[in-house]
Amino acid sequence: MRLAVLSDIHGNREALEAVLDDLDAERVDRIAILGDIVGYGPDPEWCTMAVMHLVHGGALCVKGNHDSAIAERDGAMNQNAKTVIDWTRPRLSEAQREFLDGLPLSRELGDLLLVHASANDPGDWIYVTSEARARPSFKVSRARLILCGHVHVPSLMSYDIGGTVREQRVRIGTPVPLIQSRRWLAVVGSVGQPRDGVPEAGWALVDTGRNELTFRRVPYDNVTTARKMREQGLPDSLASRLMRGA
Repeated sequence: MRLAVLSDIHGNREALEAVLDDLDAERVDRIAILGDIVGYGPDPEWCTMAVMHLVHGGALCVKGNHDSAIAERDGAMNQNAKTVIDWTRPRLSEAQREFLDGLPLSRELGDLLLVHASANDPGDWIYVTSEARARPSFKVSRARLILCGHVHVPSLMSYDIGGTVREQRVRIGTPVPLIQSRRWLAVVGSVGQPRDGVPEAGWALVDTGRNELTFRRVPYDNVTTARKMREQGLPDSLASRLMRGA
């Protein structure tokens, strides 16, 4: 199976369209979406409807913290994030709000586990940013591959038979062999708001037949996305960071 894994779309229509075009060219069998469909970006309605259409067609989807905040305000969010969520909420239809609220915190697909933030406490929105922060996810799950979002920076961790967690080098566009003697955790990056200094949409391709993971990046029209954000009066800093990927 060739599984496309998308996360942190964040209301960015241009980025999502570019990624969907890219994965079409890769002839994927199924799509998994790791949450945060809304937040930050100027097209939450379009992105939510697009994801609903994908789920109707067989895609898997889990809930992110921004999706959750549509129904229940999150006091831990920074002011910019809260501002955009408050702007987003009335723009969504009742069906779209119900869809986001009804998403599960995790899904399993064979020996893969899908979560937005971490496997050990999916609803606490923990950022997996280091070997130490990845360890609890490996401890609570027996999944061979845990797929996460939330951080907006692609990363890859391995867990060996002795219980050692090691961060692996991320190579964009080059398949990484997921050797059978280890378990793995991948943070797949962000479709709509990358934060690793690369202003391109990110997604990942899992090939279960070959036991490979490929991190992919796709250029998109971030100038248009930033312009739309400014036209809607959303925080300028959120628009500016799209140009830097930071």
